[in-house]
Amino acid sequence: MEKKNFKAESKRLMDLMINSIYTHKEIFLREIISNASDALDKLHFVSLTDTTAEKLPELFIKIYLNKEDRTITVADNGIGMSLEELEDNLGTIAKSGSLQFKNDLSEDEKSDIIGQFGVGFYSAFMVADEVTVNTKKYGSDKAYQWKSSGADGYTIEETAKENCGTEIIMHIREDAEGEDYSQYLESYKIQSLVKKYSDYISFPIKMDVETSVNTAKEGEEPKYEQVTEEKVLNSMVPIWRKNKNEVTQEEYNNYYKEKFMDMTDPLVTINVSAEGTVSYKALMFIPAAAPYGYYSKEADKGLQLYSNGVMIMDRCEQLVPDYFRFVKGVVDSQDLSLNISRELLQHDRQLNIIAKNIEKKIKSELTKLLKNSPDKYETFWKAFGLQIKYGIASTYGMNNENLKDLLVFKSSVVDGYTTLADYVSRMPESQKYIYYACGETAEKIQALPQTELCKDKGYEFLYFTDDIDEFVAKSLITYGEKTIMSIADEHAELQSDEEKEKTEKQTQENKELLDFVAEKLKDKVTKAVISKNLKSHPVCLSAEGAISIEMEKYFSQTPGDEPKPKASKVLELNADHPAFEALKNAYESDKEKAGKLAEILYNQGLLIAGLPLEKPVEYCDLVCSLF
Repeated sequence: MEKKNFKAESKRLMDLMINSIYTHKEIFLREIISNASDALDKLHFVSLTDTTAEKLPELFIKIYLNKEDRTITVADNGIGMSLEELEDNLGTIAKSGSLQFKNDLSEDEKSDIIGQFGVGFYSAFMVADEVTVNTKKYGSDKAYQWKSSGADGYTIEETAKENCGTEIIMHIREDAEGEDYSQYLESYKIQSLVKKYSDYISFPIKMDVETSVNTAKEGEEPKYEQVTEEKVLNSMVPIWRKNKNEVTQEEYNNYYKEKFMDMTDPLVTINVSAEGTVSYKALMFIPAAAPYGYYSKEADKGLQLYSNGVMIMDRCEQLVPDYFRFVKGVVDSQDLSLNISRELLQHDRQLNIIAKNIEKKIKSELTKLLKNSPDKYETFWKAFGLQIKYGIASTYGMNNENLKDLLVFKSSVVDGYTTLADYVSRMPESQKYIYYACGETAEKIQALPQTELCKDKGYEFLYFTDDIDEFVAKSLITYGEKTIMSIADEHAELQSDEEKEKTEKQTQENKELLDFVAEKLKDKVTKAVISKNLKSHPVCLSAEGAISIEMEKYFSQTPGDEPKPKASKVLELNADHPAFEALKNAYESDKEKAGKLAEILYNQGLLIAGLPLEKPVEYCDLVCSLF
């Protein structure tokens, strides 16, 4: 028995493979099982094309654990390897027999073979200090044993093996500091890894498993004994590969709840089977409620990615845009370009095509839900509406076209939610803008002084109750040909021509008083004006410039000690209110009192706007000083 060295700079490549290519050591089992699956596929293909071939027995993969010897054996009854193939495939790292097999197929012949890089087998050395391969080629009388302890080389000799196929015996390393290799000798661990990575391999993966069985007869006290039974560890046929007509909604619901650990049925099930430039299948779900911690930075996103039933990535973030990250599910395609470790996907055209198609499909399903099932859409919106809004606001309007028709808001004239399109369809001809008002709740918005004029005109306005809402409006700017406008904006144009003339006249008549108030409050407001929006209330605050009062509130809640953006506040006064008349009289007779009244009106404006009083005690003392 002659010891041979690996070819093609294999020592360096072996070291790189063991220490750098794979992120997690547990991947080794996925790779070894995938190779076994390829061997079974090759034999199945040969049996279909060889008319002289005998009828094949059941094709399967079997895993054996031996704690005492510290070995894991993965055996298959697939096509096996000849001496030459053993030399080529295992003596040359990065030489893939599976890739060569696929390349030899004609364009009309298809195979589900997974491997293509020829390094998966060597992942065994991440957990094993010695690997033995016993193999017998289909149709051959001779079997061979390949053995290696790593980069130092390998040996090949004839051995005895009854049936064709390959068995890989991995001698597991002893535990080291920070490394628990013994876990891979535990039955539960192997079962969980098969379920995680190889559940949809199309051949049964079997293992002898100890189970507790009640051996007592009827009427006797339960008596449990440990019994070893052969168990199939994998599901084989994924639910997303089945015809939709063969699967009930209950089965989809059960799959979702088990796979994604949710107690509630999904709100929407999305099934995709695409053929064409890129072929793929996808099964996706929109949950009925946001999971705990969904809106935190640590929340996970992405769909599970499979290639021919083998899980490649647990969360592929590239498959869904951030604003649809609430979608859970799987995508399975054999047309993907995988990198050498099959852990990360190469950024390529196929992935981009799948991602764009999935995005369109999700939007289509949400649009359908909004149109046909408004009650279910309301459930969705309460759970994930903020995500849609963030999708618009966080990208400065880049996603407006994709998302604007999914937006819904509470409104002053309809029950439930309304879309922007429905709002526009109800607008009278005299209304120029889509109006909105900001506040913590709909009830508080209804009580705002600025809403009175809008109500008198019979104009509908939207309730902006989320911090993000005004950022969304600033990003959208318009919907169709209509500008989105706050009812508190100085350009809201809620006054008639006569009312405008009256306000302009009052502004001119009280210019000195307004300048006086602005000077008294110079560190708090940029100016004082006669309001165009107030009707029965004495005062309110508005803002000029890019930062509104609602935005100031939002920024004030963000963490950090750095200065927060502030709104340039404007004190709006109702010239027809007795409070203004009192201010005006005080200005003419007692400017000190007029200054106090200006302070009081400003603080009342803060209260109405939902902003904190800067100095509550001083405000109370100021009010009491007027008695």
